[in-house]
Formats: sequence, structure tokens, C-alpha cells
Amino acid sequence: SSLKATGIDLLKSQNTQQHHTDAYNIKNLVVRRGHPFQVLVNLNRELRPTDKLSLRFGIGENPMKNRGSLMSLKPEREDFNGWKISLVKKGGKECLLSVTSSPNAPVGKYNLHVKTGTNIYKPENGVIYLLFNPWCKDDVVYMANEAEKNEYVLNDTGYIYVGSAYSIYNRPWNFGQFEDSILDACMYLLDKSKLSLTERRDPANVSRAMSALVNANDDNGVVLGSWSGNYIGGTSPMDWIGSVTILQQYYKTKKPVKYGQCWVFAGVLNTVMRCLGVPCRCVSTFDSAHDTEENLTVDIYLNEKGEKMNISFDSVWNFHVWNDAWMKRTDLPNGFDGWQAIDSTPQEQSQGRFQCGPCPVKAVKEGDVYLPYDSKFVYAEVNADRVYWLVKKVNGKDKYFKIATETQDIGKNISTKAVGQNRREDITREYKYPEGSKEERMSMQRAYSFIRPSGLMPRSGYASTVQGLGGNAQPLVPNEPATKTGLHIEIKNTEPLHPGNPLEMAITVKVSTPGNWTIDLTGSCQLQYYTGKVQANLGTTKETFNLEGPSEMQIPLKIAPDAYMKTLSSVEDEVLILVTAIAEVRETKDKLTKETSMRFQYPPITVQMPETARLYNDFTCAFIFKNKLNVTLENCKLLVEGLGIFKMTTFDQGDIMPGRIMKSEIICTPTRLGERKIVAKLISNQIKGISTEKGIIITE
Repeated sequence: SSLKATGIDLLKSQNTQQHHTDAYNIKNLVVRRGHPFQVLVNLNRELRPTDKLSLRFGIGENPMKNRGSLMSLKPEREDFNGWKISLVKKGGKECLLSVTSSPNAPVGKYNLHVKTGTNIYKPENGVIYLLFNPWCKDDVVYMANEAEKNEYVLNDTGYIYVGSAYSIYNRPWNFGQFEDSILDACMYLLDKSKLSLTERRDPANVSRAMSALVNANDDNGVVLGSWSGNYIGGTSPMDWIGSVTILQQYYKTKKPVKYGQCWVFAGVLNTVMRCLGVPCRCVSTFDSAHDTEENLTVDIYLNEKGEKMNISFDSVWNFHVWNDAWMKRTDLPNGFDGWQAIDSTPQEQSQGRFQCGPCPVKAVKEGDVYLPYDSKFVYAEVNADRVYWLVKKVNGKDKYFKIATETQDIGKNISTKAVGQNRREDITREYKYPEGSKEERMSMQRAYSFIRPSGLMPRSGYASTVQGLGGNAQPLVPNEPATKTGLHIEIKNTEPLHPGNPLEMAITVKVSTPGNWTIDLTGSCQLQYYTGKVQANLGTTKETFNLEGPSEMQIPLKIAPDAYMKTLSSVEDEVLILVTAIAEVRETKDKLTKETSMRFQYPPITVQMPETARLYNDFTCAFIFKNKLNVTLENCKLLVEGLGIFKMTTFDQGDIMPGRIMKSEIICTPTRLGERKIVAKLISNQIKGISTEKGIIITE
């Protein structure tokens, strides 16, 4: 009788453990390329030496051998397109086969059929998901260090660092790359990307396509960005605590999810890359330049009260979050392997789409900004200069006076979560040489030779009124403003910045040169979005005082709660407190500008639960919050999620008066082993995000 396959066992439990894919919540087999997996084929009779048996793996709509989309693997002829098959053992009516896909096979979904002579057997669950493989030396995403793979590929929780350079804080984020339908959502995005099969082999193409698809601009992608402050008809960007709800909703509706800002785009892109098997991390840069003309300067305009004005085309964001993906760049000269910056926040078009990267982090460090993709843009984000202009009315017309250039201000405290630890790691050194070092100057000169900035002119359309600047080109390496008096400004808060309390800050002015100096100080306090856009002017101060150098003077700046609480409650975003100071020494005309952004400080949420629990055994988790502020928190919502424990849940808490305690409980049933995390976030009209998390070990 002719040989027929009657069944096939994909040995899911054994294969997924060996491929580090056992966490995916999916009934199909998920394997990584370049690594062997076994399948057990059941036959209608014993296998004879003359029998012809082959396994066929097809990808795409119409798989064909000559297009490389159909792999026909015969045990007697081992290699086909870099795929290998061998007969492990045969006995009775079954045979055990070992299959190794090519380490540069296209990633995606493959249909498995068994061919015996002219018979073709199509198993019921025969769709196999093939991913990138950081455990395989021949895969371009290979990562040698085990702890790094555990963090950058397998960790489904983490932090995104936000705030300001003055006060960085972590926002817990659930990546959830193994949750229900997340892998299918990523496969849908791969299909939607229209990448050819050849392009799907290379993580550089895949990561670039995903950076475009995670934002909704120009391709109906996952998240619709909005910085409007009004998020009716969607979810405020502050209210997400992870990527799972977003990707599940997108996969179900195939419509963009409203709304995201940079950390949401980065959180979702991180999930997608880890899910596909590319090592990936979220990277936050503080004081990040968004420079629209690639001339490496960002212009900041101040009025005569010292308040920042919203008239510039470019801006400095308090922080910006993108991602680094790990890969060898086979398309570039040697020396640019490793971390590559990719950014899915829609800022500028690249090759006609809102996409950014992969840009080698080493190219940013060395100033090799001619390399693909988008390296000039990324370089400017971490290396631009900040130029301050004073806008004065002269005969009824605005005139612009340059008051300061800050060369070491942009691209500070570049941060990511440390490997295997719940702490911030500073990776600025991977992106930049130390400020002022010889290597930094050489790197900067190299970058300037490719960027060719057009002289130092303000670009806000008012260039015709520039005073006394001339068209002189910018010196290659601008120095720190050297002042004759050694003028120095420090800004800090003198009391905790609690909403509902007065904001108490101090501006300290120092001079280090001996002599008697008269100093004019202008200080202002404003509320601004993290994008640098000013939301409200809160107050200003003007002081003139004498300093006998070397000495210092502290000028207090105090803002009453009435001045800012209304604004705080009416915006849906988290706002920062911006203090700007301008000091001028009359005798020498020395001028100096300094700005500092600070965030409000909030009381904590505490989580009460056992330290360990057993698989499928219920336990109770309680969330407690005491309102220690002097204001009522209105419309409070508590959002909680625990991957492998319980789905995203929202508790409406109404208004919480000062001194009141809120307590919510949830019954948890753990479904996955190992260390799990519960993330909680409280939002209200007055406060946009107090988050916390707590870990628990789940045992058998």
C-alpha cells in the first residue's frame, strides 16, 4: 500500500523549552531560526528504504520552491536553502525527524505539510511561527551574554525613565510580549509591512518597518499620537501601563489605538521587537533636541520677563524615549554592529514615511552621521547646542538679542533599565564621548563635516531683525561661555513640590572673581509639557543686588497654589515646573542663562500581598493610597495589571479628600511560574500618574 502520514506531533513542550519560547501563550509551535527542533510523524505502515518522505515548509500566500518560499526537506538529501533535516530514529509506524531552519530564514508563519509519494498530509495545527534567534551564533541578532538575553528578549516587564534631568523617575511598563494574541498581532504587522521574503531575513529591515507601523501615521499603524492635551474619544497617553491592551485592541479592530506619546510608542515597539526575537531596550534621553533643520542648534526665545515663548520651530523635550535593537549590520562597513537606535514616535518623515532607524549607536558616538538610517536626526537629538535669544520690543518691533549658547546641555543622562536589576543604568557613554574630551571634539568635527550647519541665525522667520550677529559661520567647537566674573547659576527647590502647596524654589547666583559686582537677575516660573511647550506662566521675579566676589546670593521664588492648581487640574498630561533665570553683570555685560525642569512629588501607593504564591492557587492583593496632599484628588482611577496573574483592571475611586485612605483588593490566580510583577497606577484630575509595582515569586 502507498505510504501515508496519519498524524504529526510537533512535540511542543520539548521544543519550546529548548527554543526559549515556552512562555508564548499560543497553541501553535513557536521556534527560533537556526536551532534544531523535532517532529514525530505517524504513518500508516513502517517506513521502507524506497519510500519517499518529505516535510514541506511554506511561507506566504503561494509558496514556491524557486522563490525560496517553499522548503521541501528530504531526510536523504540533508540541505535545502540552508535548512537541514535528519532522521533521528524510526520504529514501528512512526519516525522522529530533526529540522533546523536556516539562521537567516525569513521570520514569519510557516505551514507544515508531510508529503509521502503523491500523498500530502496537512495537520490541523500545522502553522509554525519562526522567530529571530539571539541564542544562535550564526543569526545576526546573536547575543553572547545570557543575562542580557534574559533581560532584552525574555523579560516581559520593565521601566521607562521619564521626568526631567533634574528629577528622573521610573514608570513601570508591562511589555507582555508572551500574552494572548500579541505574537499574532506582530505577525499581522509583518504582513502589513509588505516586506519581501528576502527583506524579512534581516532585522534591520524588520525593525525599520516596525518603527513605521507602531505609529498610525501614513499606514494605519498601532498607536495614534496626540500631544493636544485633550484625549476625549480615547485613552490619555498617561493612562497606559503596558503594551498588552494596546496591541490586543489593535489586532482585534485593525484600527489605530488612541492615544500615545513617546513612551507609549517606545513601550509598544519594545514589545514587538522582543516578541519577534530581536533583543531590544527602551532608551530615555533627557533634554533631547528636536531639531527641524539638522543644523545642530535649538533656539529658545525668552521675553523680557525671562519667560520662555512658544515661537520656535525646534524644541528641547524634557525627555524623549526611543529603542535600541541589537544586531549585526551586514549592510554597513565593519564596526557598526551592536545596538541600533529605532524610534516609532512620529516626528519627521524618513524616505517618505514616519519611521526612524536603525541607526548604529556607534555611528552617533563617532560622528559618522552619513550612515543609514537617519543618523543625522539621532545625532542632533543628543548633541545639539541650545541658543538663547532675548526678544525685546524696540520701537514697537520685536528685536532678537543672543544671550547665551549652551553646548553641554543636550542629550543628558541617557538611561535604560539595568540588566537583571530594578535600577536605572546610565548609557550616555555608549552614545557620546565625555563632554569636552579630545575624542568628543573629533567626533563633533566629523559630524559637522557631514551636516554643514548654516551660520547661527534664528530660524523662526524673524531673521531679518537679528541684531549684530552677522552671517558668521559657527565655530566648530563652541566653548562654554567663559565669563570674566566666573558667573554661575543654580536652581533648586527648597521644599518638596507637592500639588496644593506653595512651590518654593531658590535661584543661587555665584561669582568667583574678586571685585564688587552689580547683578541684574530675572527669574520666571512656568508649567510646561515634556515636549518643551509652555502651558502657563506662574510668576516672575526681578532683583538687582551687589556681590563682593567670590561669593553667592540666594534669591527665593515662591508660587502660591492658586497660581497653578487650576491649570494642573485642567490638563490631561503630566506637566513639569520650569524655572528660567537670566543673570547679567552690569560692569562687564556678562550674561548667563540657566533653566531647570522639576516634577511634582506625590504620595506613594503601597501594595500588600504575599512574597510567594503557588501556581493556580488564589491569593489576595491589596492596593493602599493615603492622600497626604492638601487638595482633594478628583475622579481617581486605579489601574492594575499583573502579567500571568490577572488581566488589566480599573477601579473607579471617585474623589479622595485630603487625609483619606483608599483601599482596593483583587483576587489573583497565578498562571505562570517564576518572578511575576504587579503594576498599579493612580490617576486623577490633579495628578496624572503615581505608579508602583511589586514582585512575587510563583512556585509549583
